[in-house]
Amino acid sequence: MIEIKNISKIYNENTVPVQALNEVNLRIEKGEFTAIVGPSGCGKTTLLNILGGLDTPSSGDILIDNANLHQRSSSEMIAFRRDHIGFVFQDYSLMPVLTARENVEFIMELQGKSKVERNSRSTELLTAVGIADKAEKLPNQLSGGQQQRVAVARALASKPKLILADEPTANLDSKSTTDLLDIMRQLNEKENITFVIATHDQRVMDRAKRVIRFDDGKIIEDEVSEKNQASSL
Repeated sequence: MIEIKNISKIYNENTVPVQALNEVNLRIEKGEFTAIVGPSGCGKTTLLNILGGLDTPSSGDILIDNANLHQRSSSEMIAFRRDHIGFVFQDYSLMPVLTARENVEFIMELQGKSKVERNSRSTELLTAVGIADKAEKLPNQLSGGQQQRVAVARALASKPKLILADEPTANLDSKSTTDLLDIMRQLNEKENITFVIATHDQRVMDRAKRVIRFDDGKIIEDEVSEKNQASSL
């Protein structure tokens, strides 16, 4: 599904070049549940941003379903992100003036979906993440774990092929983390959605089917969990 070929990213900070990624090569198959791990500044968030089309590589190519992601025009990239990629951020990034339901429905409105279709899909997703009873609550009326569940539901609203999550459990307590990971793994297994998660959290690594370790912008280890692979069969 995703093929990363010789991706490098160099930022010029105060005229001093900083290499965030250094000729990374990686293939991620459809339906994987992959954790990208490593110390702060190792390049994992940069990789997610490039995978999601939020940033561009200095060199190299990213192929998604054999099409080069960064050869799209700006309008094509916006449409591709809207329709095929879901994002889950550490800070939730919910719109504070919209209810949980409205946050989930927003991207579907951009897609031109009818009100009936939006309402049906948001109800389905909020039920799937266990907070259908909070549908009409604003974000500031929800706990951190509940807000992150809304963020996951929103990420799934467009029926994407790929979910990119950047430290999604960083602000959650142990129970909320366990509940969120259960939801994400169930969605991964039932709907075959590909998850790529940048994390420091050992609990995420323990649940991942594959763990890729980064340091200094390079992959230093790539492990597949036979236990977690087997549990999804």
